[in-house]
Amino acid sequence: MKKNRSGLCAAFCALLCLAGAVQAQQEPLPLPLDDVRLFTEALDRIRMSYVEEIDDRTLLENAIRGMLANLDPHSAFIDGREFDSLQETTSGEFGGLGVEVGQENGYILVIAPIDDTPADRAGVRAGDLIIAIDNQPVRNMLPEDAANRMRGEPGTRVTVTISRDGLEPFDLEITREIISISSVRSRMLEPGYVYVRIPVFQLNTGEDFQNEIAGLLEENPELNGLVLDLRNNPGGVLQASVGVVDSFIDSGRVVYTQGRMQETATEYFANAETVAPDLPVVVLINGGSASAAEIVAGALQDHGRAVVMGTRSFGKGSVQSVLPLDQDRAIKLTTSLYYTPDGRSIQAQGIEPDIVVEEAFITRRSRNVTQFAEADLPGSLENQNGIDGNIAPLASAAEVLTTDYPLNEALNLLKGLNTLRRN
Repeated sequence: MKKNRSGLCAAFCALLCLAGAVQAQQEPLPLPLDDVRLFTEALDRIRMSYVEEIDDRTLLENAIRGMLANLDPHSAFIDGREFDSLQETTSGEFGGLGVEVGQENGYILVIAPIDDTPADRAGVRAGDLIIAIDNQPVRNMLPEDAANRMRGEPGTRVTVTISRDGLEPFDLEITREIISISSVRSRMLEPGYVYVRIPVFQLNTGEDFQNEIAGLLEENPELNGLVLDLRNNPGGVLQASVGVVDSFIDSGRVVYTQGRMQETATEYFANAETVAPDLPVVVLINGGSASAAEIVAGALQDHGRAVVMGTRSFGKGSVQSVLPLDQDRAIKLTTSLYYTPDGRSIQAQGIEPDIVVEEAFITRRSRNVTQFAEADLPGSLENQNGIDGNIAPLASAAEVLTTDYPLNEALNLLKGLNTLRRN
């Protein structure tokens, strides 16, 4: 019994050291002795009476996990393997399915599948609930643990059971791949109008975005408008979102954070070197747009620099800090909330678009045989400006119209804004 008590004391001292590391920057708080005694008593009884022998380190790590798991969906204990996974995600290459997850009602919530990844191609959607992985229920499982189960060697398969509104739960068997994410992609929609997609914010996204816009402006000096697509963007590196906003504004606050500790209060400002200060911009968001994506949409909205279109965003307005505990363990702790330049908190509220446009599929109506124009009539006079009366629509515009209704609306809005600028 002495040996066990000695191990318990050592384990409890280790726990106090871990707590001290977190509170190192604060005034020490008095420990509630009755609660501490309750904790040590529970720890001792578990060690002595549990059906299987369990070591002190495992018990203490589980205690820390439990403390964090009951704070909010984003705070978590990170061991060495999980810390490596976090680094891989922010750097842009890792093995797995390519899906950002959170927690809702005890199940794993899909915040967003990342573009052109196995999860995206398999049909996983933002808002889906993952209720089992390889037939193992995930009820009350931490999002980090679920993400680790879905990671694995490229070429191996994993089965996820999906619950989606209006459907019976169904299985998707997905083959893991190395997930290499290109953080910025662009294409011309029509002459003068460009589409730029950011699927996730990585360490280099801000710089990549600015270089992409500078290149597009150099190739197309008469660029009339840009659609920035942040739909199903689960967020990522906060500083990268600041770089994207800085491409469009030359002064003012982009975002600020506030928490209990003084060092968590930070502000980010735009600098005067702006790539596209006058280019009309429409930002597309939806329920899968979270975190850094909401920072961009909210900042451009507050500065009156872009029209935000789509549906309300996800509403993740908290900042997580990774606090090392020792060489191979750390805690990811929610330490502050971020706010838009005008002081709006996005937490659990999201960004409301300026123009609500729901996702929809539309088709172009075939021309009725009774519908004629002046140019179709026999012997009609020619246009004196030398313009052909039968103008075929651009293929790219037709493609947008039939496959992506919000993008089509964004393009139409940009055309309208450009018409007003010319007048």
